[in-house]
Amino acid sequence: MDIILEIADTLALDRVYSFFLPASPSQYLYHTLKNATAPSFPSIHEGANGPTQFNYIYEPASQYISLNPTEWTYSSSLPRNNIYRQGLSLFFIVWFFGLVLYFVFASLSYVFVFDKTAFQHPKYLKNQVRMEINQAFKAIPLMSLLTSMCMLAEVRGYSKMYDSLSEAPFSLYNVIQFPFFVLFTDFLIYWIHRGLHHPLVYKTLHKPHHKWIVPTPFASHAFHPVDGFAQSIPYHLFPFLFPLQKFAYIALFVFINFWTIFIHDGEYYSNSPLINGAACHTMHHLYFNYNYGQFTTLWDRMGGSYRKPNDELFNRETKSGKSEWEKQSKEMEKIVQEVEGEDDRGYLADGLPKGKKVQ
Repeated sequence: MDIILEIADTLALDRVYSFFLPASPSQYLYHTLKNATAPSFPSIHEGANGPTQFNYIYEPASQYISLNPTEWTYSSSLPRNNIYRQGLSLFFIVWFFGLVLYFVFASLSYVFVFDKTAFQHPKYLKNQVRMEINQAFKAIPLMSLLTSMCMLAEVRGYSKMYDSLSEAPFSLYNVIQFPFFVLFTDFLIYWIHRGLHHPLVYKTLHKPHHKWIVPTPFASHAFHPVDGFAQSIPYHLFPFLFPLQKFAYIALFVFINFWTIFIHDGEYYSNSPLINGAACHTMHHLYFNYNYGQFTTLWDRMGGSYRKPNDELFNRETKSGKSEWEKQSKEMEKIVQEVEGEDDRGYLADGLPKGKKVQ
């Protein structure tokens, strides 16, 4: 995230901090002189006679992309390497881009991919899309705060992130880090997700996400914030345990958000015994105690919690058939009684005159 932070600083945040927390003339002069005379961007460690709180010297976050400092870079009393500034900046960056990724990708999926016949499902909720968006917008700020704390530790140099491809443990690692990341995080998410279904925490933390029996793409981030962050912990843990190239980290961050929307879009492209796609995740929302994995079915198979998606889901004629929906509803109602007790959801079909369909 130091790359994203450098770009955000150069394009916008330097000016913001300069406006709200301007540097004194002496501080500004100190910054500019140090940077003007520093060869090859050396590190500065001031002694008792130097202003250690203003010892920032620009050093590119990556050898592949860098933006030269501007006059605003040294115009704030909080230099770029100040831990409080970095933490605050990361929080707003994650919050902003989290909302953008969620709303743009979920909206595109909703308009162009999501099967609108789901509105007719007897377990579709009244005002469901609005409630999903409201839940996501409430959850994302706290999830962003917790996420930014992990990213702050990474930016401060505590992770195993590397920049140059030559810094990889071995050349092939630049490729295998991607499947390795997926398998490692999928394994941990499986157990975290399964743990969130334990009766001691389910109703408090995970039930808000299971409000959506027939989810839309907007349900992808509609979590209790602690639940959402808990399931993201493996993504943040990986670079502290294993090497990860900086641009690979950014690409995987975007991919994770995209995948989370993909498995909630209601279109069942993947009828694979290995990939935990939208069909597998639909089984999880309908029947609760199956298919906890995020990317694959591997850990569900090994953990005895795999449930093969109904064959009817992969045929457009039977997918939305009355008999299939009635079968789903009957089993779902039985499981809800076992897991939650009384079902307090407000289904759209319940409020319609008898025989009238959802429009």
